[in-house]
Amino acid sequence: MPPATAEDLMSTDTNGPRIVPRALPTHIPSLDGLRAASICLVLLSHTATSRGNPIPWWDDVFGNTGNFGVRAFFVISGYLITTLLLKEMAKTRTVSLRDFYVRRTLRIFPAFYVFVFAIVGLQAWGAIQLMPGDLLAAFTYTMNFHVHFSPYVGHLWSLAVEEQFYLLWPLTVVLAGRRRMGWIAAGVVAFGPVYRTAVYVLRLGPQIGPFTFPAVADAIAIGCVLACVWEWLSGQEWYERWLGSRWFILIPLAAYGFHRFRHPLLWRLGEETLCNLCIVLTVDWCLRFPRTFIGRLLNARPVAFVGTLSYSLYLWQQLFLNDSGYFLATFPQNLAAVAVAACGSYYLVEKPFLRLKRRFERV
Repeated sequence: MPPATAEDLMSTDTNGPRIVPRALPTHIPSLDGLRAASICLVLLSHTATSRGNPIPWWDDVFGNTGNFGVRAFFVISGYLITTLLLKEMAKTRTVSLRDFYVRRTLRIFPAFYVFVFAIVGLQAWGAIQLMPGDLLAAFTYTMNFHVHFSPYVGHLWSLAVEEQFYLLWPLTVVLAGRRRMGWIAAGVVAFGPVYRTAVYVLRLGPQIGPFTFPAVADAIAIGCVLACVWEWLSGQEWYERWLGSRWFILIPLAAYGFHRFRHPLLWRLGEETLCNLCIVLTVDWCLRFPRTFIGRLLNARPVAFVGTLSYSLYLWQQLFLNDSGYFLATFPQNLAAVAVAACGSYYLVEKPFLRLKRRFERV
């Protein structure tokens, strides 16, 4: 049977797009578009602090969208990595940990360490000032456990979380197997609110606070759960009808509402989990309905291109989207500087290593 494509995942009749029970897709439609939407939320949020931003209400509207965009990135990462692992297991009956870690290293490390060494050079030149421990936390992917960080590297906390996930999850999959991996991911989702509530109620402090791996791993794990139940959901008529309902629009609105109007205790007790659930359902809708207006928008070439640049955009944006007052950190030239730096990172660093990475792909 030929590899599944976006067309294989959908069939069209007089009632519109329909889900059909098929295997996990080889090509994942809308993925780059979802990455583009996520990185735009981050950029909009961090632009709020830029010197020279002439829009007075910018911070009120977009000031907190950055964390929402990062949350979406976590969900997408969990779904994507688990989908690739499941496909490899279906084809080879196992997962090559060596090949996985080599692929992740080639995908993540080159662009990341080019950025970090650029930060080292800028500090040596006197252009920026880092906090004690910043470079150690950056080099070791432990920024999420580093409490006091400078704005130039603080955003690396989310990349540290993802790298810790890449380290732990494939090993868990190999040891647990296909049947138990989904339950383990679901257990991580259930553990998240318990951990966050305990930290908040007991006032355990920022060292084990909101950016640490146990505090945010459930956002990644819920994407893993989606990948594990994807084929089963594809055969459920009730799920098909619900996704196709006009009322589904309430799900992404609820996700943003939970995030925007959160209560300190209720957020930790369960609102954050509900927010993650709404995000993962929205992601699944976008993946399954690429022929809708939203789907076509997410798959449009300009949008997909921004998604392709999303990793480099995320790496370099904080160097320019801050309130330092430097010329290249002032609105609107800071947005142009981010775009130039991201394109340079992608074409000069990421892309050559992506070609090398394909030698270790097994599916």
